[in-house]
Amino acid sequence: MNVLIAGAGPTGLTLGIDLARRGIAVRVVDQATSYFEGSRGDGLQPRTLEVFEDLGVLDEVLAQGIPAPAMKVVIDGQFVQERRMAPIVEPTADSPYPNALMLGQSKTEAILRAKLAEYGVQVELSTGLDTFTQDEDRVTATLSTGETVTVDYLVGADGGRSTVRKALGIPFTGVTDESIRMLLGDVAADGLDHDFGYWFAQGTNPMSGVIMTPLSGGDQFQFGTPLDDDQLDPTLETLQELVDRYAGPGVAKLRDLTWSTIWRPNIRLAERFRDGRVFLAGDAAHVHPPTGGQGLNTGVQDAYNLGWKLASGNEELLASYETERRTNAERVLGISTGIMKKYQDGDEGAHERGRDTQQLDISYRDLDDPARVTTGDRAPDSPLVDAEGKQTRLFELFRGPHETLLRFAPDAPSNHPHTVDVVRGNPTGSAYASSEAFLHYDADEGDELLVRPDGYLGAVLR
Repeated sequence: MNVLIAGAGPTGLTLGIDLARRGIAVRVVDQATSYFEGSRGDGLQPRTLEVFEDLGVLDEVLAQGIPAPAMKVVIDGQFVQERRMAPIVEPTADSPYPNALMLGQSKTEAILRAKLAEYGVQVELSTGLDTFTQDEDRVTATLSTGETVTVDYLVGADGGRSTVRKALGIPFTGVTDESIRMLLGDVAADGLDHDFGYWFAQGTNPMSGVIMTPLSGGDQFQFGTPLDDDQLDPTLETLQELVDRYAGPGVAKLRDLTWSTIWRPNIRLAERFRDGRVFLAGDAAHVHPPTGGQGLNTGVQDAYNLGWKLASGNEELLASYETERRTNAERVLGISTGIMKKYQDGDEGAHERGRDTQQLDISYRDLDDPARVTTGDRAPDSPLVDAEGKQTRLFELFRGPHETLLRFAPDAPSNHPHTVDVVRGNPTGSAYASSEAFLHYDADEGDELLVRPDGYLGAVLR
């Protein structure tokens, strides 16, 4: 099997890694002439950190990232309070990474490219997708280099202006609100403590101002502010004028502007995520406002859901990709759009983040049975003790491209190649023991749970 991925952002790179580790021949092409340099999607949600652990990049992500900082609120030049968008939560047995991590998108992409290269796959820059055709057995694509490629599947991870989506004629329903514009940029700021974020505003309108969020790996901040002047250019001089207006002259001296853009809300959802042997993922399928930090993370989840299904070649599994991911994308768009509206309405709650932005509550369950674990639920982590008394975790046993059969107090051997037997009391043979696992799964003796390669329950056998 071979797969062509158009687009080398976080979505395309995640999918490339997931396919390559399964031994699938994959190419990742991108029309850009150089790699993106900028923070843009700089918030990694807890579920994304769990995915990155499975893909083998979490250690590097944690080493380069920083926790979401406390924000100093300064109104009319006077410090008012220190606040966080979300409280710092201690890890638990079932959720080892409960807090979002801040890491500029370009750094996340570099980490993912390095992992992809370990499988012998290099991103092909200056290589766009021009045209393609498909039949029941294959996709034939023509690249901007003039090369013709024949593959089993094509995945469009090529952003909101997706060539793949447009070629398929798939409607991209939603709105672009030209009345809202934000200036974003990565810039250093002498005079500000890089251990904190800042919200500078005026008392006449405290919900409109300049936000400065520290970026990891240097002294830069991500600068953001709403614009009411259509003529402004995203230059260093413009950013300095705005920070002087809201923070006061001399509070922060800006320098080293390395990336800037003017952003408009573009909130859209593709009508379909699949057409035959062609799939859409990430921004090609859904675009989000930056509020809530959902866009990049949702794209990573798309790729993580699609990779093992492509590798299987199973039509029933491939059909479930759109069902599962489009439903989730629609829900997440509602969350991020709701937060954006709070900003527009001047609601102070816009600065607060709840569990619904962490993506830990994603579920593909078919039945609404809140009392018990069921098919489609996320498989949580849990500490275990093996037969030799060694401490381990369910996530360590789930790690890799395989599915796992999790059995509770079984009374017979298993033929499944990746079986974890959880028993009460002292373990014997190759079994594992953990009372906490029983608590998290609400499982009875004899229950068997088939954990999918993407960490969700594929079957519950009782």
